[in-house]
Amino acid sequence: MKLMSKKNNFVAAIDIGTTKIVAIIGKKNENGKLEILGMGKSPSKGVKRGVVFNIEETVNAIQTAVMQAEEMAGVKAGKVFVGIAGQHIKSVRNRGYINRDSYDAEITRDDVDALIADMYKIPIDAGEEIIHVLPQSYIVDNEVGVKNPIGMFGKRLEANFHIVIGQIASANNIKKCINRVGLEVNNLVLEPLASSSAVLSEDEKEVGVALVDIGGGTTDIAVYYDGIIRHTAVIPFGGNVVTYDIKEGCSILERQAEALKVQFGSSLAEMAKEEEVVTVPGINGRDPKEISFKNLAYIIQSRMEEIIGAIYFEIESSGFLDKLGAGIVLTGGGALLRHLPQLVAFKTGLDVRIGYPTEHLITDSLKEVNQTMYSTSIGLIIKGYEEVESGADWHEEFTEPEVEEKEEVIEKSVDKKEPRLKPFDGLLKKFGDFFEEKDAKL
Repeated sequence: MKLMSKKNNFVAAIDIGTTKIVAIIGKKNENGKLEILGMGKSPSKGVKRGVVFNIEETVNAIQTAVMQAEEMAGVKAGKVFVGIAGQHIKSVRNRGYINRDSYDAEITRDDVDALIADMYKIPIDAGEEIIHVLPQSYIVDNEVGVKNPIGMFGKRLEANFHIVIGQIASANNIKKCINRVGLEVNNLVLEPLASSSAVLSEDEKEVGVALVDIGGGTTDIAVYYDGIIRHTAVIPFGGNVVTYDIKEGCSILERQAEALKVQFGSSLAEMAKEEEVVTVPGINGRDPKEISFKNLAYIIQSRMEEIIGAIYFEIESSGFLDKLGAGIVLTGGGALLRHLPQLVAFKTGLDVRIGYPTEHLITDSLKEVNQTMYSTSIGLIIKGYEEVESGADWHEEFTEPEVEEKEEVIEKSVDKKEPRLKPFDGLLKKFGDFFEEKDAKL
């Protein structure tokens, strides 16, 4: 039985990023901690700023990543949770209510679900769809600040909602890529929400925190206060624009610029030493170039200050800038840029820490996974578990297909029904013969 539970009770997720595509398979142990069974990664060439623009390239990358993950885990994924981001993502606040039939009946899960379902009907622009409806707080008969109304008595149930909206075309392109690989999309999850699940603690969410996930093509933001999501945003800048600036500023190849950024880059020019230089090989026998660490840091700092300005604007527009007791948590591949926490703290005046996705992982989980660049991937698994445990059936959602056993069961059931069908077959034959004879006589 233990073997079956290992194979059945797993969740699969795919993070379609601008620089990499990650497929990941995980399961929860008895203590509720997440164990990563398998992970696959491949370079992403068909995605730009979080949006799929080349279906074929993306499908090939997903196929490679999924095969690696399935081989490592020893299971076959059927349905997957997939992250969505991009400049097209926007969020709105809304308020809705329902009037119940009686004061005497308790508010049930069905009442809350009906109120949430009603929010999916709000008018939005053409070509857009609602991705998430996130309740912030409830009001029961003018009693404000209710976090969970289930079990309370009341006639009028109201709620404030945070609604995430995205473009239908972008969502459909993601679904098409997943379907082309032979998988089904269980649900699309906003990437900053996924990263928050993997990186932030409940205490941080309560006291107030802004999660900033710096990816290759986008920077995702999620603001929490009092344990409730308050604001989400996607900024169309990431680590790739820094690489492009280095490429242009130093007149070198893109791969050389990326290597320089990762190995020698710094976000604070004053911390770089003037006399230290790195030599970049010339192209086609040309003389090699010498680039000083100071100049490299100036290029990186100027672009990072622009990105931090956009982050600060989003946090400020959320209305919770002065309530972020836990400050900012940086995650994503771009968060590993040298001296970035110091620059963010200097520019925003908030506490800053680097967030690793260890909040829900078991201690002896795959070491490769415990990196900031996999925060979204692990968060998608956690979000998947939240959804599956809220009512979905394990065996419907995620099972390793046991083809032979299913075929045997089908054959047996058909065999049992065959003897009951034979008398009707004989009766139909007699009627057929009767009408044929009559036609011949006529």
